[in-house]
Amino acid sequence: MSITLADARIVTPEGVHGGWLTIEDGRITHVGQGSAPGSGLALGGRYVVPGFVDIHNHGGAGGSFPTGDPEQASRAVELHARHGTTTLMASLVTASLDDLARAAAALADLCEDGLLAGIHLEGPYISTARCGAHNPALLREPSPQELAGLIKAGRGQVRMVTIAAELPGALDTVREATASGVIAALGHSDATYTQTIAGIEAGGSVATHLYNAMPPLHHRDPGPIAALLQDERVTVELINDGVHLHPAMTRLAFEVAGRGRTALITDAMAAAGMGDGVYGLGPMKVDVVDGVARLAEGGSIAGSTLTMDVAFRRAVHEVGLSLSEASEIASLTPARVLGLADRLGSVSVGKQADLVVLTEELEVSGVMRRGSWIVEPR
Repeated sequence: MSITLADARIVTPEGVHGGWLTIEDGRITHVGQGSAPGSGLALGGRYVVPGFVDIHNHGGAGGSFPTGDPEQASRAVELHARHGTTTLMASLVTASLDDLARAAAALADLCEDGLLAGIHLEGPYISTARCGAHNPALLREPSPQELAGLIKAGRGQVRMVTIAAELPGALDTVREATASGVIAALGHSDATYTQTIAGIEAGGSVATHLYNAMPPLHHRDPGPIAALLQDERVTVELINDGVHLHPAMTRLAFEVAGRGRTALITDAMAAAGMGDGVYGLGPMKVDVVDGVARLAEGGSIAGSTLTMDVAFRRAVHEVGLSLSEASEIASLTPARVLGLADRLGSVSVGKQADLVVLTEELEVSGVMRRGSWIVEPR
Protein backbone atom coordinates (compact mmCIF):
# COMPACT_ATOMS: atom_id res chain seq x y z
CA MET A 1 0.00 0.00 0.00
CA SER A 2 1.24 3.47 -0.89
CA ILE A 3 0.70 6.54 1.30
CA THR A 4 1.44 10.10 0.21
CA LEU A 5 1.80 12.85 2.80
CA ALA A 6 1.33 16.22 1.12
CA ASP A 7 1.45 19.90 2.08
CA ALA A 8 4.04 19.24 4.78
CA ARG A 9 7.05 21.08 6.11
CA ILE A 10 9.70 18.37 6.09
CA VAL A 11 12.54 18.71 8.59
CA THR A 12 15.87 17.30 7.42
CA PRO A 13 19.46 17.75 8.66
CA GLU A 14 19.89 20.27 5.86
CA GLY A 15 16.89 22.40 6.76
CA VAL A 16 13.11 22.67 6.46
CA HIS A 17 11.28 22.65 3.13
CA GLY A 18 7.69 22.54 2.00
CA GLY A 19 6.92 19.33 0.18
CA TRP A 20 5.62 15.78 0.22
CA LEU A 21 6.73 12.20 0.70
CA THR A 22 5.53 8.77 -0.33
CA ILE A 23 5.63 5.60 1.77
CA GLU A 24 5.42 2.04 0.48
CA ASP A 25 5.88 -1.21 2.41
CA GLY A 26 6.97 0.66 5.53
CA ARG A 27 9.71 2.66 3.82
CA ILE A 28 10.08 6.17 2.42
CA THR A 29 10.21 5.91 -1.37
CA HIS A 30 10.07 9.56 -2.47
CA VAL A 31 10.70 12.93 -0.84
CA GLY A 32 9.83 15.94 -2.96
CA GLN A 33 9.50 19.70 -2.75
CA GLY A 34 6.45 21.72 -3.66
CA SER A 35 3.08 20.16 -4.50
CA ALA A 36 2.62 16.41 -4.48
CA PRO A 37 2.04 14.75 -7.88
CA GLY A 38 -1.44 13.46 -7.17
CA SER A 39 -3.73 13.08 -4.19
CA GLY A 40 -2.62 12.29 -0.69
CA LEU A 41 -3.14 13.09 2.96
CA ALA A 42 -2.76 16.88 3.22
CA LEU A 43 -1.04 17.87 6.47
CA GLY A 44 -1.90 21.55 6.23
CA GLY A 45 1.66 22.77 6.57
CA ARG A 46 2.43 20.76 9.68
CA TYR A 47 6.01 19.67 10.31
CA VAL A 48 7.22 16.14 9.61
CA VAL A 49 10.28 14.99 11.59
CA PRO A 50 11.84 11.54 11.88
CA GLY A 51 10.62 9.36 14.73
CA PHE A 52 12.49 10.02 17.96
CA VAL A 53 15.15 7.54 19.11
CA ASP A 54 15.52 7.22 22.90
CA ILE A 55 18.63 5.31 24.00
CA HIS A 56 18.08 5.73 27.76
CA ASN A 57 14.61 4.97 29.14
CA HIS A 58 13.45 3.06 32.22
CA GLY A 59 9.70 3.00 31.57
CA GLY A 60 6.42 4.89 31.49
CA ALA A 61 2.63 4.57 31.82
CA GLY A 62 3.20 2.86 35.15
CA GLY A 63 5.38 0.20 33.56
CA SER A 64 9.04 -0.31 34.47
CA PHE A 65 11.64 -2.03 32.29
CA PRO A 66 13.78 -3.12 35.28
CA THR A 67 11.02 -5.50 36.36
CA GLY A 68 11.51 -7.46 33.16
CA ASP A 69 7.75 -7.84 32.94
CA PRO A 70 6.67 -7.95 29.28
CA GLU A 71 3.27 -6.39 29.93
CA GLN A 72 4.80 -3.45 31.79
CA ALA A 73 7.43 -3.04 29.08
CA SER A 74 4.80 -3.05 26.33
CA ARG A 75 2.77 -0.44 28.18
CA ALA A 76 5.80 1.82 28.49
CA VAL A 77 6.71 1.43 24.82
CA GLU A 78 3.16 2.31 23.79
CA LEU A 79 3.16 5.46 25.93
CA HIS A 80 6.42 6.73 24.49
CA ALA A 81 5.36 5.81 20.95
CA ARG A 82 2.32 8.07 21.32
CA HIS A 83 4.77 10.86 22.14
CA GLY A 84 6.82 10.21 19.00
CA THR A 85 9.47 7.72 20.16
CA THR A 86 9.49 5.05 17.47
CA THR A 87 12.79 3.45 18.53
CA LEU A 88 13.50 2.83 22.21
CA MET A 89 16.18 1.05 24.21
CA ALA A 90 15.16 -0.31 27.62
CA SER A 91 17.42 0.70 30.50
CA LEU A 92 17.80 -1.42 33.62
CA VAL A 93 19.12 -0.19 36.97
CA THR A 94 21.43 -1.75 39.52
CA ALA A 95 20.15 -5.05 40.90
CA SER A 96 21.58 -8.43 41.82
CA LEU A 97 23.30 -10.27 38.98
CA ASP A 98 20.53 -12.87 39.00
CA ASP A 99 17.83 -10.22 38.74
CA LEU A 100 19.68 -8.40 35.96
CA ALA A 101 20.14 -11.64 34.02
CA ARG A 102 16.47 -12.51 34.46
CA ALA A 103 15.28 -9.08 33.30
CA ALA A 104 17.67 -9.08 30.34
CA ALA A 105 16.45 -12.52 29.24
CA ALA A 106 12.81 -11.44 29.48
CA LEU A 107 13.34 -8.17 27.59
CA ALA A 108 15.40 -9.96 24.93
CA ASP A 109 12.14 -11.54 23.73
CA LEU A 110 10.70 -8.06 23.10
CA CYS A 111 13.88 -7.02 21.30
CA GLU A 112 13.64 -10.05 19.04
CA ASP A 113 10.02 -9.15 18.35
CA GLY A 114 11.08 -5.64 17.30
CA LEU A 115 9.35 -3.82 20.16
CA LEU A 116 12.63 -2.70 21.74
CA ALA A 117 15.92 -1.69 20.12
CA GLY A 118 18.05 -3.26 22.83
CA ILE A 119 18.87 -3.36 26.52
CA HIS A 120 21.01 -0.91 28.49
CA LEU A 121 22.62 -1.98 31.77
CA GLU A 122 22.91 1.20 33.85
CA GLY A 123 24.71 -0.48 36.71
CA PRO A 124 25.90 -2.32 38.74
CA TYR A 125 29.40 -1.17 37.70
CA ILE A 126 29.07 2.43 38.88
CA SER A 127 30.46 4.64 41.64
CA THR A 128 29.03 4.56 45.16
CA ALA A 129 29.84 8.28 45.44
CA ARG A 130 27.79 9.07 42.31
CA CYS A 131 25.18 6.30 42.31
CA GLY A 132 22.14 8.60 42.31
CA ALA A 133 18.97 6.50 42.34
CA HIS A 134 20.81 3.16 42.36
CA ASN A 135 20.96 0.94 45.45
CA PRO A 136 24.54 1.34 46.78
CA ALA A 137 24.39 -2.03 48.52
CA LEU A 138 24.11 -3.78 45.14
CA LEU A 139 26.97 -1.99 43.35
CA ARG A 140 29.90 -4.12 42.20
CA GLU A 141 33.40 -3.68 40.87
CA PRO A 142 33.39 -4.07 37.09
CA SER A 143 34.16 -7.59 35.93
CA PRO A 144 34.67 -8.68 32.33
CA GLN A 145 33.57 -12.20 33.22
CA GLU A 146 30.38 -11.03 34.93
CA LEU A 147 29.53 -8.72 32.06
CA ALA A 148 30.05 -11.57 29.59
CA GLY A 149 27.50 -13.57 31.59
CA LEU A 150 24.95 -10.76 31.48
CA ILE A 151 25.50 -10.31 27.74
CA LYS A 152 24.91 -14.04 27.29
CA ALA A 153 21.71 -13.86 29.36
CA GLY A 154 20.48 -11.08 27.06
CA ARG A 155 20.98 -13.28 23.98
CA GLY A 156 22.78 -10.58 22.04
CA GLN A 157 20.27 -7.85 22.88
CA VAL A 158 22.38 -6.03 25.49
CA ARG A 159 23.46 -2.99 23.48
CA MET A 160 24.98 -0.70 26.11
CA VAL A 161 26.48 -0.81 29.61
CA THR A 162 27.36 2.12 31.87
CA ILE A 163 30.68 1.85 33.70
CA ALA A 164 32.52 4.21 36.07
CA ALA A 165 36.00 4.48 34.59
CA GLU A 166 37.82 4.89 37.92
CA LEU A 167 36.75 1.57 39.45
CA PRO A 168 39.07 -1.43 39.67
CA GLY A 169 38.53 -3.61 36.61
CA ALA A 170 36.71 -0.85 34.73
CA LEU A 171 39.03 -0.57 31.74
CA ASP A 172 39.12 -4.31 31.14
CA THR A 173 35.33 -4.39 31.39
CA VAL A 174 35.05 -1.54 28.88
CA ARG A 175 37.27 -3.56 26.55
CA GLU A 176 35.10 -6.65 27.07
CA ALA A 177 32.00 -4.67 26.21
CA THR A 178 33.40 -3.24 23.00
CA ALA A 179 34.89 -6.60 21.95
CA SER A 180 31.40 -8.08 22.38
CA GLY A 181 29.77 -5.37 20.25
CA VAL A 182 28.25 -3.63 23.28
CA ILE A 183 28.46 0.16 23.62
CA ALA A 184 30.55 1.15 26.64
CA ALA A 185 29.09 4.26 28.26
CA LEU A 186 30.95 6.21 30.93
CA GLY A 187 28.95 7.70 33.76
CA HIS A 188 27.70 7.55 37.35
CA SER A 189 31.35 8.21 37.94
CA ASP A 190 33.67 10.06 40.30
CA ALA A 191 36.55 9.80 37.84
CA THR A 192 39.21 12.40 37.28
CA TYR A 193 39.84 13.89 33.85
CA THR A 194 42.77 11.49 33.34
CA GLN A 195 40.78 8.44 34.43
CA THR A 196 37.95 9.39 32.08
CA ILE A 197 40.36 9.77 29.17
CA ALA A 198 41.64 6.27 29.98
CA GLY A 199 38.06 5.00 29.81
CA ILE A 200 37.63 6.60 26.40
CA GLU A 201 40.90 5.13 25.18
CA ALA A 202 39.68 1.71 26.32
CA GLY A 203 36.57 2.11 24.17
CA GLY A 204 34.07 4.27 26.06
CA SER A 205 31.98 6.09 23.45
CA VAL A 206 28.89 7.45 25.24
CA ALA A 207 28.52 9.78 28.23
CA THR A 208 25.62 8.57 30.37
CA HIS A 209 23.44 11.67 31.03
CA LEU A 210 26.30 14.18 30.89
CA TYR A 211 26.62 16.48 33.93
CA ASN A 212 24.38 14.29 36.10
CA ALA A 213 25.93 11.77 38.52
CA MET A 214 29.47 13.04 37.98
CA PRO A 215 31.67 15.80 39.49
CA PRO A 216 30.94 19.30 38.18
CA LEU A 217 33.33 21.22 35.98
CA HIS A 218 36.14 22.96 37.86
CA HIS A 219 38.83 25.14 36.33
CA ARG A 220 41.69 23.31 38.09
CA ASP A 221 40.07 19.88 38.20
CA PRO A 222 38.04 19.47 34.97
CA GLY A 223 36.88 15.95 35.79
CA PRO A 224 34.85 13.74 33.46
CA ILE A 225 32.64 16.45 31.94
CA ALA A 226 35.48 18.18 30.09
CA ALA A 227 36.97 14.87 28.94
CA LEU A 228 33.65 13.57 27.61
CA LEU A 229 32.62 16.84 25.97
CA GLN A 230 35.88 17.45 24.18
CA ASP A 231 36.62 13.98 22.81
CA GLU A 232 35.38 13.45 19.25
CA ARG A 233 34.84 9.76 19.96
CA VAL A 234 32.13 10.36 22.56
CA THR A 235 28.40 11.02 22.13
CA VAL A 236 26.92 12.86 25.12
CA GLU A 237 23.43 12.14 26.44
CA LEU A 238 21.39 15.09 27.74
CA ILE A 239 18.18 14.97 29.81
CA ASN A 240 16.51 18.13 28.52
CA ASP A 241 13.63 18.38 31.01
CA GLY A 242 14.52 21.61 32.80
CA VAL A 243 15.02 19.65 36.04
CA HIS A 244 18.24 17.74 35.40
CA LEU A 245 19.83 20.57 33.41
CA HIS A 246 19.55 24.32 33.03
CA PRO A 247 19.00 25.21 29.36
CA ALA A 248 22.32 27.08 29.34
CA MET A 249 24.16 23.86 30.18
CA THR A 250 22.32 21.98 27.47
CA ARG A 251 23.30 24.73 25.04
CA LEU A 252 26.92 24.61 26.22
CA ALA A 253 27.13 20.86 25.63
CA PHE A 254 25.56 21.23 22.19
CA GLU A 255 27.95 24.01 21.19
CA VAL A 256 30.99 21.95 22.23
CA ALA A 257 29.93 18.48 21.08
CA GLY A 258 27.87 19.58 18.09
CA ARG A 259 24.80 17.97 16.56
CA GLY A 260 26.72 14.85 15.56
CA ARG A 261 27.74 14.00 19.15
CA THR A 262 24.72 15.16 21.16
CA ALA A 263 21.79 12.85 21.91
CA LEU A 264 18.62 13.84 23.73
CA ILE A 265 17.35 11.16 26.11
CA THR A 266 14.46 10.97 28.55
CA ASP A 267 15.83 8.77 31.37
CA ALA A 268 12.09 8.30 31.92
CA MET A 269 10.78 5.99 34.63
CA ALA A 270 7.38 4.44 35.31
CA ALA A 271 5.73 7.76 36.20
CA ALA A 272 6.13 9.17 32.68
CA GLY A 273 2.63 9.81 31.35
CA MET A 274 1.17 9.33 34.84
CA GLY A 275 0.31 11.57 37.77
CA ASP A 276 2.17 12.29 40.97
CA GLY A 277 2.51 9.40 43.41
CA VAL A 278 4.81 6.62 44.60
CA TYR A 279 6.56 4.43 42.02
CA GLY A 280 9.35 1.88 41.82
CA LEU A 281 12.66 2.15 39.99
CA GLY A 282 14.21 -1.28 40.34
CA PRO A 283 14.41 -1.92 44.10
CA MET A 284 14.16 1.80 44.95
CA LYS A 285 11.01 3.69 45.97
CA VAL A 286 10.44 6.97 44.16
CA ASP A 287 8.17 9.89 45.06
CA VAL A 288 6.89 11.96 42.15
CA VAL A 289 5.78 15.46 43.14
CA ASP A 290 4.84 18.10 40.55
CA GLY A 291 6.18 15.76 37.88
CA VAL A 292 9.67 15.51 39.43
CA ALA A 293 10.88 12.04 40.47
CA ARG A 294 13.06 11.75 43.58
CA LEU A 295 14.09 8.87 45.82
CA ALA A 296 11.79 8.54 48.81
CA GLU A 297 14.92 8.20 50.97
CA GLY A 298 17.58 10.82 50.39
CA GLY A 299 15.80 12.86 47.72
CA SER A 300 18.15 12.17 44.80
CA ILE A 301 16.65 12.76 41.36
CA ALA A 302 15.41 9.36 40.20
CA GLY A 303 15.00 9.43 36.46
CA SER A 304 12.35 11.66 34.92
CA THR A 305 8.77 11.86 33.73
CA LEU A 306 9.98 13.26 30.40
CA THR A 307 8.85 12.21 26.94
CA MET A 308 10.89 12.88 23.81
CA ASP A 309 8.40 15.29 22.27
CA VAL A 310 8.82 17.55 25.29
CA ALA A 311 12.61 17.23 25.12
CA PHE A 312 12.47 18.16 21.43
CA ARG A 313 10.14 21.11 22.02
CA ARG A 314 12.32 22.41 24.87
CA ALA A 315 15.40 22.12 22.65
CA VAL A 316 13.79 24.60 20.25
CA HIS A 317 11.89 26.88 22.61
CA GLU A 318 14.18 26.91 25.67
CA VAL A 319 17.65 26.00 24.38
CA GLY A 320 17.34 27.89 21.10
CA LEU A 321 18.17 25.16 18.61
CA SER A 322 16.81 25.12 15.09
CA LEU A 323 14.27 22.49 14.09
CA SER A 324 16.96 20.70 12.08
CA GLU A 325 19.39 20.70 15.00
CA ALA A 326 16.77 19.49 17.48
CA SER A 327 15.62 16.79 15.07
CA GLU A 328 19.14 15.49 14.55
CA ILE A 329 19.93 15.17 18.26
CA ALA A 330 16.54 13.58 18.97
CA SER A 331 16.71 11.07 16.12
CA LEU A 332 19.72 10.74 13.85
CA THR A 333 22.52 11.01 16.42
CA PRO A 334 21.04 8.42 18.80
CA ALA A 335 20.34 6.21 15.77
CA ARG A 336 24.06 6.44 14.95
CA VAL A 337 24.90 5.36 18.51
CA LEU A 338 22.83 2.22 17.96
CA GLY A 339 24.32 1.62 14.52
CA LEU A 340 20.92 2.16 12.90
CA ALA A 341 21.46 5.42 11.03
CA ASP A 342 21.34 3.63 7.68
CA ARG A 343 17.75 2.55 8.49
CA LEU A 344 16.21 5.39 10.48
CA GLY A 345 16.79 8.77 12.08
CA SER A 346 16.04 11.08 9.14
CA VAL A 347 13.32 11.68 6.54
CA SER A 348 15.26 10.13 3.66
CA VAL A 349 14.47 7.86 0.72
CA GLY A 350 15.02 4.22 1.59
CA LYS A 351 14.73 4.67 5.33
CA GLN A 352 12.07 3.20 7.57
CA ALA A 353 8.90 5.29 7.61
CA ASP A 354 9.16 6.33 11.26
CA LEU A 355 7.68 9.82 11.32
CA VAL A 356 6.22 12.36 13.71
CA VAL A 357 3.79 15.05 12.57
CA LEU A 358 4.03 18.23 14.65
CA THR A 359 1.85 21.31 14.86
CA GLU A 360 3.15 24.85 14.59
CA GLU A 361 3.57 24.76 18.39
CA LEU A 362 5.55 21.47 18.03
CA GLU A 363 2.86 19.39 19.67
CA VAL A 364 2.47 15.82 18.42
CA SER A 365 -0.28 15.60 15.80
CA GLY A 366 0.50 12.17 14.35
CA VAL A 367 2.99 9.30 14.74
CA MET A 368 3.89 6.68 12.14
CA ARG A 369 6.05 3.62 12.80
CA ARG A 370 7.20 1.43 9.93
CA GLY A 371 4.57 2.91 7.67
CA SER A 372 1.60 2.42 10.04
CA TRP A 373 -0.08 5.12 12.08
CA ILE A 374 0.25 4.82 15.85
CA VAL A 375 -1.44 8.20 16.21
CA GLU A 376 -3.60 9.26 13.25
CA PRO A 377 -2.89 12.86 12.22
CA ARG A 378 -5.42 15.28 13.59
